[in-house]
Amino acid sequence: MKQIQRNVHKIDATEQAVGRIASQIAILLRGKNKPEFLPHIDGGDVVRVSNITKLKFTGKKIEQKKYFKHSGYPGGMKELKLKDVFQKNPNDILMRAVKQMLPNNKLRDGMLKRLVIEN
Repeated sequence: MKQIQRNVHKIDATEQAVGRIASQIAILLRGKNKPEFLPHIDGGDVVRVSNITKLKFTGKKIEQKKYFKHSGYPGGMKELKLKDVFQKNPNDILMRAVKQMLPNNKLRDGMLKRLVIEN
């Protein structure tokens, strides 16, 4: 069996839009940039992201975008504004965006562990 070669990619998030950088990260974590890509094998690379506090938000997203979660009980809808989440934990915004761009299967947790976000 062939050993998986994992490279380390360093990305600077300064003045980059969240969605654009998240899609690049998702491709690298999944391994779609490699010629030996197979969808059922987790052959992606390690990604290190720096300067996360200098992300760029286009339009009025910082004021208007909301994240939703539901507790499962009637009336259990909760909403968080992007502005509040960014002030409290800026890593969470990029982590959510990348998580939603990866496939929803048992390989996703392993891929997300290889995403290292540095402030």
